[in-house]
Order: sequence, then structure tokens, then C-alpha cells
Amino acid sequence: MRIGGAKLRERAGVYARLMRLDRPIGAWLLLWPALWALWLAGEGRPDPWNVVVFACGVILMRSAGCVINDYADRGIDGHVHRTRHRPFAQGEVSTREAFGLFIALSLCAFGLVLTLDRFTVALSLVALFLAATYPFMKRYTHLPQVYLGMAFGWAVPMAFAAETGAIPQGAWLLYVAAVLWTTIYDTMYAMVDREDDLRIGVKSTAILFGDGDRMIIGVLQVLLFIVLLVVGSRFGIDRGYYHAGLAVAAILALWQQCLIRSREPDACFRAFLNNNWFGMAIFIGLLLHSLAS
Repeated sequence: MRIGGAKLRERAGVYARLMRLDRPIGAWLLLWPALWALWLAGEGRPDPWNVVVFACGVILMRSAGCVINDYADRGIDGHVHRTRHRPFAQGEVSTREAFGLFIALSLCAFGLVLTLDRFTVALSLVALFLAATYPFMKRYTHLPQVYLGMAFGWAVPMAFAAETGAIPQGAWLLYVAAVLWTTIYDTMYAMVDREDDLRIGVKSTAILFGDGDRMIIGVLQVLLFIVLLVVGSRFGIDRGYYHAGLAVAAILALWQQCLIRSREPDACFRAFLNNNWFGMAIFIGLLLHSLAS
């Protein structure tokens, strides 16, 4: 029994690393747009059950996404400095185990969504398709970061559907903001691996943008703030959103530009991580608006 217990703990540890439970940054980056949408759709008072479903769903689907990503990259990760210690690269997990874990996590997430209305359930199928196909995009396009934005941002229309039963134009604007934001921070992330990706033939926006990466990221950041300003106007949000939300987010965006100025991998990774605070700043702005209204 002791040997069996030790083996079970070992496998649990491997699965936890495969799901990236030891690195929750991805879950936070996926959660913030969902919270933005829930608070806007719910006019500052979203249905508590919807918040629970989306929060748990984010953890489950982010974990499932990490598993299918490592499954797709099992022949690549061992050649990339940042990913060479992942379970597949170390031969700690089989393709059968990974695929089974992906199915189990997806079914758990789908079970949560089934507690919501039919419209949201239908939209969740699109989310599953995007999550399952994203890991393969880097083989066919230099825009996998945009595709990841489409996948991560899909929580926005789902949140509006769950709260209101409809997806208004303002929700699609927020979706565009989520896609832009994800493209920005995941390009910073891709800058960390650019040399390895060039060597092994993996595509990314960091490679596509080349020496124009900082400038294009800056343009995307400006576009993101324009869209967030329009979202604020469309939903009639007061000054708290602009002062505590967008103003702080703008300072963080400038700091991210400072971090990536030398394109040094560790600094680019820090810029990527800094986006957690960016997402939080936007949410705090929305939260202050809801408390004041």
C-alpha cells in the first residue's frame, strides 16, 4: 500500500505539472476578461453562481489547454530552453495519459456549463474547439497569439450570454479588447522563445514582427486602450473606471515597454507576467464603478 500510495502521489504531481497548476499565471490571464464581462453584463452585481461556474471553468479549461498544448508540442518542448523540463519533454507522461486527462478536464468543465442556459452551452462548444485547436496553430500560421486571444476572449460572449441571454454590441467590443490584450502579452511571451522557435521552425507573432516587435506591440496597446475607452462609453461607466482602471493600466503598459526594450528573455517574461496586474487594474476600475452606482 505504501508503494501504491507513493506511485499515486508521483503521478498526481506529474499531472499537476502537466496542467500547470504550479504556474497559475495563465489561469489569471484567462479569468480577468471573464470577470470584466460578468461585471459589465451583470451591471456590477453578477449572478453568484455564474461567477463560480466561470471561475472554476477557467481553472479546468486552462488546465485542459495546457495538457493538449503539451501533447501537441511533445516533439518540440525538449528543444526549447524554457520548456525542456515539462513532463512530456522528460518522458514522464504518455500520450494516452495526456489525452485522457484532457478529456476528463473538458468533461468537468462542460458539466459546469450544463448548469447554465442553452445559449451559453452552445457557445461553450466553440470555446472547446478553440482550446483544442490552438496548440496546432504555430505550425501553420505566424498568428497563434491572435488565435489564443480568440480562445481566451471567448469567455466574454459566454459571460454576457449567461448573465443576459444575449450578446450586445458592447460585448463584442470587449471581446476585441480581450483578443488585442492576449495578442500583446503572448507576443511578449513568444519573444522569450524567439531564438529557439527560429531554430526549430515554430511560428509566432514575435518572429513575424521581427525588429518591429516593440513598435507593433505599442500600436496594439494604443488600439487596446481606444477599445477599452469605447467600452467604457458604451456601458456608461463613471470616472472610477478611468482613474483607477485605465490610468493604472496605462502605467503598467509603459512599464512593459520598458521591460522589453532590450528584448532580453528574462525581462520579456517579466513583462508577460506584469499583465496579470494589468487585467486586475481594469477589473478594479469596473468594481469601483459598480460600488459607486
